[in-house]
Amino acid sequence: MTEMHDEELRCIGCGAIIQTTDPDGLGYTPNSALKKGLETGELYCQRCFRLRHYNEIAPVSLTDDDFLRLLNHIRDAHALIVYVVDIFDFNGSLIPGLHRFVGNDNPVLLVGNKEDVLPRSLRRRKLTDWLRQQANLAGLRPIDTLLVSAKKNHQIDQLLAEIEKHRADRDVYVVGVTNVGKSTLINAIIKQQTGVQDLITTSRFPGTTLDKIEIPLDDGHKLVDTPGIIHQEQMAHVLSAKDLKIVAPQKEIKPRTFQLNDSQTIFLGGVARFDYVKGPHAGIVAYFENSLPLHRTKLVNADEFYAKHCGDLLTPPTSDEMADFPPLERHEFAIKEKSDLVFEGLGWITVPAGTTVAGWAPKGVDVLVRRAMI
Repeated sequence: MTEMHDEELRCIGCGAIIQTTDPDGLGYTPNSALKKGLETGELYCQRCFRLRHYNEIAPVSLTDDDFLRLLNHIRDAHALIVYVVDIFDFNGSLIPGLHRFVGNDNPVLLVGNKEDVLPRSLRRRKLTDWLRQQANLAGLRPIDTLLVSAKKNHQIDQLLAEIEKHRADRDVYVVGVTNVGKSTLINAIIKQQTGVQDLITTSRFPGTTLDKIEIPLDDGHKLVDTPGIIHQEQMAHVLSAKDLKIVAPQKEIKPRTFQLNDSQTIFLGGVARFDYVKGPHAGIVAYFENSLPLHRTKLVNADEFYAKHCGDLLTPPTSDEMADFPPLERHEFAIKEKSDLVFEGLGWITVPAGTTVAGWAPKGVDVLVRRAMI
């Protein structure tokens, strides 16, 4: 409720209920801004306004349980589920036990977003097949799989055609973890359909959408943007906003190749580390944001090198962020076939068979091995 209106008003940017009484609460909007928003038809809460215009992020009081509770009603809905994953961070954008939230009777359309950041040399058909296989390994059986770039407006027409093909008198719910680009994707759909640009608030910060946002469809059904499920294992939760700009790819990544002997280390800025522990002289290929500095050294010197240079030569994090930065934890793997060593939310390194490698990441951020994407 607000002081000026009895009906429930919602921020069109994040879905929060508008209120004018608690400046620290969700959905707060000054009375003057509320009046202006009602006049223009563009009603945003103060948090969204600052995020959209000044790139400021205000902390929110919603917990993981709050987000999951908001999603639980989907199970009882008659809906097509558009499940959005970040193709650059596929493993970090999986929702464990997805059917618990969406129900076994609701069909799932799997959408790999941000395909524009992957090298153009990678055939998209091969990538789509890889995405489908990885989904199957995770226990998902989507009715279809496709790649899009919401940011570049790639394949949005095809996505709309697939939605119309499969929704069959259903509502459409768009789900995913934080930072996969759900709201950017819905904005692309809205722009394609109506010409209205950037209606929903988007950012690289986790948890931008705070409640479901409903967009009416022509036949009386609705397209619903849902809050992103928060994965605390994501790299985004241990980095500052400034550092996220350095590690989150904004354009096509350029693979970097290193010829390594065993007992060599590559630092990924100061946020992670790769050890080539044992194996023949081999080429490894690194897939990370182009501006993330990679630094090679000897494994025997790596611990001392990190202690001495993290925060200056090895950055991010910067020296003034070191006090709050989690310690790196080691994960070792024996590689039986060509594989990707994945640092969730950061990127991956493709390594050959018959090697032993280790990945170091901030405590709580996962490192894993998967079948090589490329």
